[in-house]
Amino acid sequence: MKRLFNSFVGNPKNDILSGITVALALVPEAVAFAFVAGIDPLVGLYGAFMMGLITSLFGGRPGMISGATGAMAVVMVHLIQQGNMVGSELSVPTDNLGLYWLFITLLFVGGIQILAGLFKLGKFVRLIPHPVMMGFVNGLAIVIFLSQLGMFKRVIGGEKQWIQGVELYTMLGLVGLTMAIMWLLPKVSKVVPAALVGIIVVAGIAIGGGLDVSTVGSFIREGGGEGLKGGLPSFQFEIFNVLGTIQGHWGTVLSTAVLLAAVGLIESLMTLNLVDDLTETRGSGNRECIAQGSANILNGLFGGMGGCAMIGQSIINVDSGGRGRLSGLVAALGLLSFILFGAPLIEQIPIAALVGVMFMVVIGTFAWSSFRIIRKIPLADAIVLITVSAITVWQDLAIAVIAGVIMSALKFAWDNAVRIRARKSIKENGTKVYEIWGPLFFGSTQSFAEKFDVKQDPENIEIDFIESRVSDHSGIEALERIMDKYIDLGKSVTLTHLSPECQGLLKKANPNFDKYIQSSIEDPRYHVVTDLMDAEAL
Repeated sequence: MKRLFNSFVGNPKNDILSGITVALALVPEAVAFAFVAGIDPLVGLYGAFMMGLITSLFGGRPGMISGATGAMAVVMVHLIQQGNMVGSELSVPTDNLGLYWLFITLLFVGGIQILAGLFKLGKFVRLIPHPVMMGFVNGLAIVIFLSQLGMFKRVIGGEKQWIQGVELYTMLGLVGLTMAIMWLLPKVSKVVPAALVGIIVVAGIAIGGGLDVSTVGSFIREGGGEGLKGGLPSFQFEIFNVLGTIQGHWGTVLSTAVLLAAVGLIESLMTLNLVDDLTETRGSGNRECIAQGSANILNGLFGGMGGCAMIGQSIINVDSGGRGRLSGLVAALGLLSFILFGAPLIEQIPIAALVGVMFMVVIGTFAWSSFRIIRKIPLADAIVLITVSAITVWQDLAIAVIAGVIMSALKFAWDNAVRIRARKSIKENGTKVYEIWGPLFFGSTQSFAEKFDVKQDPENIEIDFIESRVSDHSGIEALERIMDKYIDLGKSVTLTHLSPECQGLLKKANPNFDKYIQSSIEDPRYHVVTDLMDAEAL
């Protein structure tokens, strides 16, 4: 019970204050991503609320923040556009058919993510190499920075243009003031989160001084929204009335669902890994998969855009002292309160204050040590780090991480492929022994085959796996081909020192291997260990 309580409430004061800070930062982010997806801002805000609520209560780790994200928004937009096109062709009474297609898709997204958790696929995030992780955080920091640059634009004459003159200098000054507060205040006191103080001070200066700066309210209205006013999300009965419109387009819906599920899980599990490192604790990837899936199903039923874990907001929460589940719960409920009750006040917050907070997140997220170590690490790791960073900026997080893992895996396979060796010797009875060193797998089969001189070898051959193991089907096929060559020439082949696992693998693939495996010969090292143990016992 005590452990459960500590998980929910790390430090009540810090959790509540950091949760409020995160809620303030969530508003423009959720709205911006809703615009990216081409849907109403309230759908993005509801999505952030429901994602935050469910994952804060049931997610894989306390202190991690989930909401509407850009990585998923850029995938959603194509589905929504196609749904709207179908709606116009069929003259469907629903104003935004693409949005209802999204809700249906989110039901599949949630199901896929829950299955990933039930089958314990979340543990595979631990296999992501460190260069990929560093490239990921660097690329993400750049993406966050670039996304904030859009806040320096305003709609003029129906088009977005860069702000200039006094307005630009005023915004830069407020951004700089926010960053200065966040940098200096922790050196004096950590009683109140620096980000929250920065937002309050800058908002007070802008409102009290009557400064003409972009605010949360103006940002929403310039993007095509009507403001933060809204009610509670309602059950979307209409999603079941438009199922017929998807006929002929199920391939698009299901492929989008798989992609959204993959993007959401990768970003969430990577965020979990990063927060683990920051807090020196360990969360549960499988539990996070189930919580993310449940939240996306809830979004599909109640009209939210869905989402996943948010690295920027998670770092704000952790840096502000949020460690318990209460911080995420306060952030979610705070966001809903802003929508229902605090809209007039929240809409007056200068965008500059929130940009300043996010710029500090960028500075804290970027792995500056990568500049120091880039020339000290292996060239292949450096290439992976830079490539993942570039792809994260150019494409998206999921593609970048997958590409980085594939590159690292290929490098690992190549390194192991060239390490296979065969020590050759002749026994007193004339048997030639090939003592294999290194793993026999798909990458090393060619090198393995080149070690044998089938025609010139004597009548009896022994292949010793004392320092090797057969790892996959390619390895089995390579071994079988070598043995067939010897057998075709009428020569005898014996396989020795195969581990029980390797013996089982070979016999399952081809029962005839049993005739050539000499399982009675034990590893001589075992005798040494046994002798030592016996001597100690005496």
